[in-house]
Amino acid sequence: MSDNTPSSNPEPLPTLSGQRLALRMLNEQDIDDLYRVFSSPEGLRYWSWPPYTQRQQAVALYEDIIDCWQQQSLFQWGIEHLESGRIMGTTTLASLDRSNGRCEIGFILHPDYWRQGMISEALPLVINHAFGTLKMRRIEADVDPANEASLRTLERMGFQREGLARERWQVNGEIQDSVMLGLLHHEWPPAA
Repeated sequence: MSDNTPSSNPEPLPTLSGQRLALRMLNEQDIDDLYRVFSSPEGLRYWSWPPYTQRQQAVALYEDIIDCWQQQSLFQWGIEHLESGRIMGTTTLASLDRSNGRCEIGFILHPDYWRQGMISEALPLVINHAFGTLKMRRIEADVDPANEASLRTLERMGFQREGLARERWQVNGEIQDSVMLGLLHHEWPPAA
């Protein structure tokens, strides 16, 4: 079995705990929260697909997340707000390439939780998991150049800008570039 071959019985997605949030496996009871997150026009302004307009789209997303987890091709945690028990967003490790020790990180948070430091609390948990448990050497991210908040957050985590992918996405008829960022294992954690 090669390093990229999916396991027939993957281990459960581990719960990663912070002070105000937990990153955990999504379940069917989270579909309404997923719909709320992925139907927000403001929250998906810089996303690679348009906001959802039907709950069934969130059902399909949930099923895709579970299918990809079973194939070990995507690890997508729900970001649970511990006080309310609601899913306020997701964070993802995708494009896992174990033979080359690299993956991509992504995250989304419903606007009701912006500017509260939630992503700054969630990302170190995911990064530690990628570099520690998964033994990744490199984590990559791509961000719309206009998404200044996400760029600042990733740069605070030690990600470095490595280039610009011109006209990388087309969403709702709008062409979007991507700033490409990378973080190497030996650069984590960043110097204070």
